Amino acid sequence: MQGLENRLKRLAENIDALAEKDEVELERSREIFRLRRIAAIEIHSICAEFVASLNRLLSRAEVMLDPPVFGEEGFQEIGKNLIQINVRGRILQIEFSATAELVSTEDFRIPYTLEGAVRAFNQQLLEKDIVEEQLIYYTLEKEKKWWRFFDARTHRSGPFSQEYLVTLMEEII
Repeated sequence: MQGLENRLKRLAENIDALAEKDEVELERSREIFRLRRIAAIEIHSICAEFVASLNRLLSRAEVMLDPPVFGEEGFQEIGKNLIQINVRGRILQIEFSATAELVSTEDFRIPYTLEGAVRAFNQQLLEKDIVEEQLIYYTLEKEKKWWRFFDARTHRSGPFSQEYLVTLMEEII
């Protein structure tokens, strides 16, 4: 009977530990979902600042941002999220979505939780069936969490920033 009592006690301890482990995992999930919403707002903010900076300097054209405003409610946890920057038919299209797992390293060596692509094109490129594309990831590095681009052709990587957007727009203007 003492053996059964000991086994029951160990089983109860394991069940209690399992409940604690589940709670930790649930909290981690909540944190990743929160980070994803923040990251979506962050990438839209970078695009909005880029568009506003350009529009302040323009006198004959206007750069359009779609959607013009993006809040937490705009983020699609399931499905694609799309931001588009358009100036006279020259388009930068930013598409991103949540990874299947909370955090992945499947397509990029640094852990990430959002993935997508930036496409740059204009009418001339479309007529030649050319759309420039670079990958983007919201990475979870030890020091910081941030958006990065990755050019699969050159293996160049860096921050998704206004400077990066200037470089892409220069290529299609």
